Amino acid sequence: MNKTAIIIPSRLAAQRLPNKPLKLIKNKEMILHVYEAAKIAKSGEVIIATPDQAIINLIKKSGGNAVLTTNDHKTGTDRIFEAFKKTFNSDAHIIVNLQGDMPNIEPKAIKDLIDYMYLGKCEIGTLASKVSDSELEDQNIVKVCVKEKMRPGMFVKALDFVRIRPNKQYESYHHVGIYAFTNKALLRYVSLKRSKLELERKLEQLRAMENDMLIHVGYINSSPLSVDTEKDLIKVKNLMEKNEKN
Repeated sequence: MNKTAIIIPSRLAAQRLPNKPLKLIKNKEMILHVYEAAKIAKSGEVIIATPDQAIINLIKKSGGNAVLTTNDHKTGTDRIFEAFKKTFNSDAHIIVNLQGDMPNIEPKAIKDLIDYMYLGKCEIGTLASKVSDSELEDQNIVKVCVKEKMRPGMFVKALDFVRIRPNKQYESYHHVGIYAFTNKALLRYVSLKRSKLELERKLEQLRAMENDMLIHVGYINSSPLSVDTEKDLIKVKNLMEKNEKN
């Protein structure tokens, strides 16, 4: 069962930025940027999981793979689990939940996370990057807290995930929205009830932490941007267009 599934949950009904996956960046839909980054990583089969036929049509027209899911999932992880069962018959060793709103994520970051998961040191793996002072105050930016200062390629145990300014006793980093699960960890995770902190902070990963699941976080030099608002979209557009010129 030495197989990797990279599953990208995507839906049109985002409250703050409706039709977000279809927003154009450099004349290409956002979801296609994420899909192509996952393909370039060459680390597993890539599938889009979505309840929207418009996204299915776009992905298939572009030569990609997509699976239609139900519309009543409460979390993105629940959506990837449905796609995991339908597409892989639950047969994959590592399952990656790659957020569909990070158009500038680097393929190497995806590959490095998957490579680390095959070392068998944790149940769930994720990534983080440098956090700025303004981001520490921004409750739209999720911060991950760890015990020690991190350097590129380093993975350590995650101690907490917060939206507010983190406690100074921790080292804090900008959390990057990608999760890699072992098969057993994903099966256990979706069987658990949504936890108190998960609901309070609206952060799925806290369900795992409150149930003593081991999460390791790795540091990357790049800073993939999550697009939640029109302001975020403009920022990532400008950044990607600037990088293309350089």
